[in-house]
Amino acid sequence: MPDLAQLRVDALACTRCPLAGGRTTVVFGEGDPHAALMVVGEGPGREEDLAGRPFVGRSGHLLDRLLLEEIGLRREQVYIANVVKCRPPGNRDPQPDEIAACRPYLEAQIDEIRPAVLMTLGNFSSKLLIATAEGITRLRGRTYPYRDTDAVIVPTYHPAAALRGGGTVLAGMRADFVRAKGILAAPAPPVGSR
Repeated sequence: MPDLAQLRVDALACTRCPLAGGRTTVVFGEGDPHAALMVVGEGPGREEDLAGRPFVGRSGHLLDRLLLEEIGLRREQVYIANVVKCRPPGNRDPQPDEIAACRPYLEAQIDEIRPAVLMTLGNFSSKLLIATAEGITRLRGRTYPYRDTDAVIVPTYHPAAALRGGGTVLAGMRADFVRAKGILAAPAPPVGSR
């Protein structure tokens, strides 16, 4: 399996779906390659496409704040990625074929990082990694296993939803971040069990 550096090189040259034709840059992901917490969003927006980094706009500032206030981690202590690595036109939702084209990159990132907790932000990452058709409102508030690993998924709202939806959505996000913190603070499984 390629390491993160090789995966990034492969992704930068990717033309598996039509999103490649409209991107400024591939937003592969960033952070600690040995992070216990990996955050997965849906796809880059305009600012992320220009910067080549995930979550750099208003949603990113809220994400950074929640990570620090509720978990005690700075952005560089986690790994942040998206379901799709190129910006959908007009920030529309990613299409099923685009998600399918990028899925191998995301799964390889997860396999390489081996986080204890995958925090999924919003519908697309939550549905994909939990393998469900349920929406985020029903999914959040609980944890789910990730494939045949010791990792757990903690789904929560996308920060953009909190910026639009106000206090109730933000309170739900804070509770989910606290849930992730509790899992991260639990004793690690025995060596070799992951």
